[in-house]
Amino acid sequence: MHPALASAGKAQAVPIWFVTPQSYNAASKQLGEHERAFARNADFEPKPGRHLLLPGEGGKLAAVLFGLEAADEPVKDLFRPGQLATLLPAGTYYFANTPHDARLGALAFALGTYQFARYRKSAERKARLVVPQGVDGDELSAIAEGVTLARDLINTPSNDMGPAELEAAARALAKTHSVTVRVTSGDKLAKEFPLVHAVGAGSARAPRLIDLTWGRERDPKITLVGKGVCFDTGGLDIKPDSGMLNMKKDMGGAATALALAHMLMARKAKVRLRVLIPAVENSISGTAFRPRDIYRSRKGITVEIGNTDAEGRLVLADALALADEEEPELIVDFATLTGAARVALGPDVAPFFTDDDALAGEMMRHGAEEFDPVWRLPLWRPYEQMLDSKVADLNNVGGSHGGAITAALFLRRFVENTRAWMHFDVFAWTPSVRPGRPEGGECQTARALNALLAERYG
Repeated sequence: MHPALASAGKAQAVPIWFVTPQSYNAASKQLGEHERAFARNADFEPKPGRHLLLPGEGGKLAAVLFGLEAADEPVKDLFRPGQLATLLPAGTYYFANTPHDARLGALAFALGTYQFARYRKSAERKARLVVPQGVDGDELSAIAEGVTLARDLINTPSNDMGPAELEAAARALAKTHSVTVRVTSGDKLAKEFPLVHAVGAGSARAPRLIDLTWGRERDPKITLVGKGVCFDTGGLDIKPDSGMLNMKKDMGGAATALALAHMLMARKAKVRLRVLIPAVENSISGTAFRPRDIYRSRKGITVEIGNTDAEGRLVLADALALADEEEPELIVDFATLTGAARVALGPDVAPFFTDDDALAGEMMRHGAEEFDPVWRLPLWRPYEQMLDSKVADLNNVGGSHGGAITAALFLRRFVENTRAWMHFDVFAWTPSVRPGRPEGGECQTARALNALLAERYG
């Protein structure tokens, strides 16, 4: 069980009363007269995010009041209870009444206790929550563990999170779940995955292709591909300092794939799971790949380099080609791929692309239900001409318009045999503190996909 969750102990726990302007009077009647008087004298207002600790006999904490959005408000933060994890003193608590969503509220509470303390000590958050009745605590724990894994990997600076360290993280996860691991590097990588090798050639830290396999051979094959660019200078088309500042998170796609893999394996999902991570560092040196270079990809498609800062789609292309050779039921790739996606949808909503209308509808529904927002963008075929090259089959950039779409169209060329494919252009970062979402690395889309795969395959 996740450290912030408790499976029992409600009798000794402190009740948390969720209140809105409409429900405050009714909730107050459940309190003792002393607690009601204290709340009146404190001028407590049941507004979203407001809280009040109600003292009991002997100085003990008797109850907590916490404000939520009004029942008639059209937009509600289903992770609002996650704010409590940063506000409450050490102790065990339970939901005395139901927030907007008890399961998501409990998950947000657990995720709200997250702290990245590898390099600086901070006071441990010791508030614990009794898992609400009817909520699967083991499932919540697995999800919270997956999100924590992704956050830790993304938050780790690149001097401690290069391709070798990302491989070590994948091997650690593999050891936990008895996963088969294969890693391709060196001359074999150059021969079998030439685009991955080219992007990583400028770094002293060797590139590699990490390949994890888990599950029964007879179950539906699901392949996850995660962009593992451990730092992106932009290569010879160098980024400005402002653009380079958070490039430690450019392996956020790989972190997301590993997080989802943990969620699936922890609940013994009925799938044959494969995870492919092209792990590289896009650096500048005499061996770095150059603008106008041309490489023949694993699939045989030749690619002209229009910009070395569009490296993510290159490493994904070779990995997707490998994934497609097996013809799985579904390929899903995750990548911190384009700034255009952030311009279009901001930091919270992850755009995705697929040709499968039914799958897209399921994804949108689960994104809303899991409070893991996604939005479908079009694979607009007329934009494919933007990727034309005069000297190769493709250029790796498509001009100054529709950047997220042209990047997705580029990747689509490397998936031909698979029944369904989805591409997620994630941000993998929370720019400011939100309930249940501390500032820093974030795991987007994995929770929604976990729910979708559970519904489809069990």
